[in-house]
Amino acid sequence: MTHDSDISSLRQRLGRSEPLLWLNPDLAPATEALAGQDITWAEVEAAAAAFRRWRPALQRLFPDLPGGGVESPLQPLPEAAAVLGHAPLGDVWLKRDDALPVAGSVKARGGFHEVLRFAEALAARHGLTGEAALASPAARALFATHTVAVGSTGNLGLGIGTVAAALGFRAVVHMSRDAKPWKKARLRAAGAEVVEHAGDYAAAVAAGRRLAAESETTYFVDDENSRPLFLGYAAAAIHLAGQLAAAGIAVDAAHPLVVHLPCGVGGAPCGIAFGLKHVFGDAVHCVLAEPVAAPCMLARLALGPGVTVYDLGLDNRTAADGLAVPQASELAWAATHRLVSGAYTVPDEALFRWVERADALAGLRLEPSAVAGFAGPAWIEAGEAGRRYLAGVRPTHLLWCTGGSLVPEAEHAANLARGGRGAAPHPALELSA
Repeated sequence: MTHDSDISSLRQRLGRSEPLLWLNPDLAPATEALAGQDITWAEVEAAAAAFRRWRPALQRLFPDLPGGGVESPLQPLPEAAAVLGHAPLGDVWLKRDDALPVAGSVKARGGFHEVLRFAEALAARHGLTGEAALASPAARALFATHTVAVGSTGNLGLGIGTVAAALGFRAVVHMSRDAKPWKKARLRAAGAEVVEHAGDYAAAVAAGRRLAAESETTYFVDDENSRPLFLGYAAAAIHLAGQLAAAGIAVDAAHPLVVHLPCGVGGAPCGIAFGLKHVFGDAVHCVLAEPVAAPCMLARLALGPGVTVYDLGLDNRTAADGLAVPQASELAWAATHRLVSGAYTVPDEALFRWVERADALAGLRLEPSAVAGFAGPAWIEAGEAGRRYLAGVRPTHLLWCTGGSLVPEAEHAANLARGGRGAAPHPALELSA
């Protein structure tokens, strides 16, 4: 049970932009937390089957997509101690969604699933099924009469805009004016329209939702409340299970898997966590990583409904643009508030440090939001609360790298320069010293 004094203290620490680890007092056994869920495992399996069904069409649309599969490598983190800044007890692995072809981020999973699902259903209503449903001239002509729209900080827009335009839809991406210029330019180059709005991510989503409601031929991908997006992310657990088995990585009570998931509005990390809990039960521990300026899901989990990062006195401004979200998705919270083990917050300076170290020591090209989970192993193994949480076991850490392969050279060089100017020790290491 969380006492009022604990909640008050947490609010104050979050408002001070203090890096911290919060462990979820409402965490329940997986079988109990998954029982009676509105979203079912059958839906996740159907999403995975749909990705397999769409492979031929995706291969034709995107020749760079190997076999038409929306999947990424699993690999060990070389030089883990040097990259992370401490020597972890357990092995450290990377899920390389930064290397996903075409869209270059985790958002391809949910984005491709939702757009292709809509396209397939629209085609079926007009008598187009099977191979003709997605990549035929008839389907393209049909899709050209419809619009697919989305509100995004960048990566979801890249995923949605790229696949929607490739299918023949008019693709419209609503973004805040301070979103990364290179992401806007890449979207326009792919054939999508970018509509810029004053205000933050939530304002762009609200504007896009409102404009889409005025058109009968516009389909709006609602990042704050999308079941198809969530299912596309959750399906990742099925392929990952096979990758872990192939790598000889045991996942059980004696060898728990701790998955570190960068978190913005919550759809991608919570969807992945939902899938992993179905596959591995209590042997997997899913922890969310958020910027100190935008801990919206931590606030929802710990402080209750309606709390925004602005209510905490924060400005929602972070170099981790994909995580710059003021208020968490209620759909994501409802599905996983008893499944996620906790959350930690990360300052921007640490993000740049890990971008630079990952590049220099492991040859990884990551964007700041993608390395938020690099804070996690130290919180779990060196911080007092984390040590108590997994006492007596040797965990395997899985860092979900969410994006970075599409970052332009000049921007990546600037990130490396900022990360190479030095950073303070990890707060978990300071606290345990």
